[in-house]
Amino acid sequence: MRCVSLLAGLLVFATSAVAQSRLDEIVTRGSLRVGLTGDYRPFSERDKETGTYTGLDVEMARNLADSMDVKLEVVPTTWATLLPDLTDGKYDVGMGGISITLARQRVGFFSQATMRAGKAAIARCADRDHFKSLQEIDRPGVKVIVNPGGTNEKFDRANLHQATIIAFPDNTRIFDELAAGQADIMITDAVETKLQQRLHPDLCAIHPDQPFDFGELGYLLPRDIVLKQFVDQWLHIAVETGLWTRLLQTYLGP
Repeated sequence: MRCVSLLAGLLVFATSAVAQSRLDEIVTRGSLRVGLTGDYRPFSERDKETGTYTGLDVEMARNLADSMDVKLEVVPTTWATLLPDLTDGKYDVGMGGISITLARQRVGFFSQATMRAGKAAIARCADRDHFKSLQEIDRPGVKVIVNPGGTNEKFDRANLHQATIIAFPDNTRIFDELAAGQADIMITDAVETKLQQRLHPDLCAIHPDQPFDFGELGYLLPRDIVLKQFVDQWLHIAVETGLWTRLLQTYLGP
């Protein structure tokens, strides 16, 4: 009898846990709150005049909201406040080119990876031959520009000890600063270096297909297994139906 009571208690607990899923809260609320920094092309970009968001992950967020039959609500966040905003419950899913890290995994869940990444360098094309390795970058007098609070800054501070690291707060203008000669180089996700060399003809990505480290991008989630399973299944369908590939080609090119 005691075993039966214990089993019944476990079933009640399991049922209660499922009933309290964030997925149910989203459906009941009628809106999916997606955290976006709005400063990382091609994933999310915020128009400073209109406040509207565009990008690959903005369209994916809209599709995810449609799959839940709810409206999309964009929640502004920053790279420095990404984790506190998650734990404070300000958003349901973090999107916009988020690197999967163990430090972030300790706080929340990640979806299955959306893309393989890794850190690579980008510099003015006239200077690229001077910065082929971390050893060549990490020299006195070399100015490395970085957006503060995210994995780019963490990588720089862990690997660069002689170069000067310049934290520039506006990630939407950081490559303009690099092109204008305010810094010598930037280290960021390889996919971003490929995009930015297309947008800035005077900048060149440096071996982006052989990044300095291994990395993947994914969607950041609260510790809710039901929501994670739903997002993983939705993402699997998006890949298999070709939605993900079409958006990649739209925002990154063939």
